[in-house]
Amino acid sequence: MKKVMLVFGTRPEAIKMCPLVKELQSRKALQTVVCVTGQHRQMLDQVLEIFDVHPDYDLSVMQDKQTLFDITANILLRIREVLEQERPDVCLVHGDTSTTFVTALACFYLQIPVGHVEAGLRTYDIYSPYPEEFNRQAVSILSAYNFAPTERSKQNLLREGKKPETIWVTGNTAIDALKTTVREDYTHPELDWAKGSRLIFITAHRRENLGEPMHQMFRAIRRVMDDHPDVKALYPIHMNPVVRKAAEEELSGCDRIRIIEPVNVFDCHNMMARSFLILTDSGGIQEEAPSLGKPVLVMRDTTERPEGIAAGTLKLVGTEEETIYREFTALLDDPQQYRAMAHAANPYGDGHTCERIADILEKGSTEI
Repeated sequence: MKKVMLVFGTRPEAIKMCPLVKELQSRKALQTVVCVTGQHRQMLDQVLEIFDVHPDYDLSVMQDKQTLFDITANILLRIREVLEQERPDVCLVHGDTSTTFVTALACFYLQIPVGHVEAGLRTYDIYSPYPEEFNRQAVSILSAYNFAPTERSKQNLLREGKKPETIWVTGNTAIDALKTTVREDYTHPELDWAKGSRLIFITAHRRENLGEPMHQMFRAIRRVMDDHPDVKALYPIHMNPVVRKAAEEELSGCDRIRIIEPVNVFDCHNMMARSFLILTDSGGIQEEAPSLGKPVLVMRDTTERPEGIAAGTLKLVGTEEETIYREFTALLDDPQQYRAMAHAANPYGDGHTCERIADILEKGSTEI
């Protein structure tokens, strides 16, 4: 029996890895071990509860005002014992977090094969997004199994010299997650508040956007809201105090913008499903929203998900106030432009990604 360990530690990772945990646990030929690092604590626990996933190990590395130095050192020191004890045949990590990079590094030190879920995403700007672009490139150097979500991701890996036999195009597990969370009968007091209006769903928290870029983003949103009395906005705000201060300074005083505490994945997916359009600097939402038929304005200067741009479901608008104001206004005022984005094809998968990955792990083997 092949032993597969999954290691993750943040809310976005958990959303995409929990459906894979459930699929692997259903396979009799696989022994599944789950280790969480607790890089995000409360937000991680919410996702684990919703998907009914119970970790075998919890490293609990999160600490107050943690830095990248803290996260990296703490995970590296604590995960060694788990890996040495379990000695999995393959260790699966996801995407581009510090948990992902450090776990892959620990596996390299112990010569444990790494499987990279969501492999091959690239901006080729090492500081954007930061530190994620470095993390995912570094993991690709080590990984024995590369589960690329799209053909473009596969081509990135091939150009970097990865062996073709170690790469599979599987789709993205984010789409699998949506199948279990979005409900027809979902209700929420915030949605009752927004009835009769076009609802905008906002997320903004990226480290490289802190400071003046975030202030410009929020000023643009505020101007558009002031121009359109039929529009309301929900912004589940990040815990980062710098984000909260910027939002308070730029968005407070508008009774059609609701700044609420972070919501769990179940609420988030269902709120997105009932929104008119989405503004975000998140990565995962760029994959999820197209499956829900929602246009997305990406408030970043780069994206590692160009497939969505090419398909027309996403538009990269940067962080400058005037550009965001112009593009946001256009989607609200131009029905034809809105329909073109809302009805574009989703390039990120069909909801069967976890099955494909499980099949590969069950049947195949590879060497670094």
